[in-house]
Amino acid sequence: MRTLRNFVKFFVPVCLLFFSLTHLNANSDEKKDSEDKKDGFQFTPVIELQCTPVKNQARTGTCWSFATTSFVEAELMRMKKGSLDLSEMFNVRHTYPLKARNYVRLHGNATLGQGSLFQDALRVISQQGFVPESAYSGQVIDEKHHNHSELFTGLNGFLDSIIKTRKLTPVWPQAVESLLDTYLGPLPGEFTYEGKKYTAKSFAEKTGFNPGDYVELTSYTHHPFYSQFALEIPDNWARNQSHNVPLDELVDVLENALERGYTVGWDGDTSERSFIHKKGVAFLPLKEWDDRTKEERNTIGDAPEAEKDVTQSMRQRYFDNYTSKDDHLMHITGIAKDQNGTKYYITKNSWGEKESKYDGFLHMSESYVRAKTVSILVHKDAIPDNLMKKLNFK
Repeated sequence: MRTLRNFVKFFVPVCLLFFSLTHLNANSDEKKDSEDKKDGFQFTPVIELQCTPVKNQARTGTCWSFATTSFVEAELMRMKKGSLDLSEMFNVRHTYPLKARNYVRLHGNATLGQGSLFQDALRVISQQGFVPESAYSGQVIDEKHHNHSELFTGLNGFLDSIIKTRKLTPVWPQAVESLLDTYLGPLPGEFTYEGKKYTAKSFAEKTGFNPGDYVELTSYTHHPFYSQFALEIPDNWARNQSHNVPLDELVDVLENALERGYTVGWDGDTSERSFIHKKGVAFLPLKEWDDRTKEERNTIGDAPEAEKDVTQSMRQRYFDNYTSKDDHLMHITGIAKDQNGTKYYITKNSWGEKESKYDGFLHMSESYVRAKTVSILVHKDAIPDNLMKKLNFK
């Protein structure tokens, strides 16, 4: 009996002590988890410019048209022309025949692809105008989302086949038009919008949008600054010219545009593991991916961390060694800062609102933008006067 009494006398306090420590550790873990969540990205908007709702390019490589169309819609809002829902596929339908002709003329030694650039969409607007989504959706079989997989496979296969014949007939462009009509629908002639009849030209002219008011800027050292050159990227099939400026001045233009109420078209690289659309962030961490533990890889993008200091030479190296490529176009609509004061650019993507923390928007850090931007599209009035002179703008 005495032995049992001694055992109870010893065992119960030990159990109580163990329970207390376990409970304390659990509370500490809960507190730590709470603090970790609290220490995640906390964005405070600094500038938020008007734009239209996020859309979904779905299974197409047409981000160029979605980004440019969103940019144009925002410009029309800035111009007090109302909120219009414009057709992205109108640009695509007009651009494919031009790409096909270029591809065939160069015997297949050119980029066909689904991609293009801002200036290709602006060219369509300049030559053809634009139409509302209701006049041309580019969807003919009642699919919920765009899907150009079969369209492009058919177009590419047809063009490769006729190139191999070595002697072309003059009617092959008609076959291309027929294929595009089949998959995207015939282009509208006259259409009715809000009770009035328009053509694509007259509809665009009614808004007062002028494609000639917009310029594309880039920043690379393999061409002289303050000159123009055609970016050596696969999707620049039309050899569009961009103005080349130093990196700091490129960022100054971006800042100046947003501060003055102009949104900005963005073309750049989204291949970094730290570009995380689902978490709504893109940044350039100082710690390399290969140096991270499994846990660090799983939690990247959960909270701010130290970033690289991006220089002009670093940016050039990324472009030269393919670390930075032209793989996506988006639309910058504002500026935000995190809890550490780090600057981010609020960016509208075209991958839909679902599976995205910020409903289709993300925050690209200043370091990321400095390193991974290929080019930007801005209204010429958003360019500072001193740079306008260097670029010989009138």
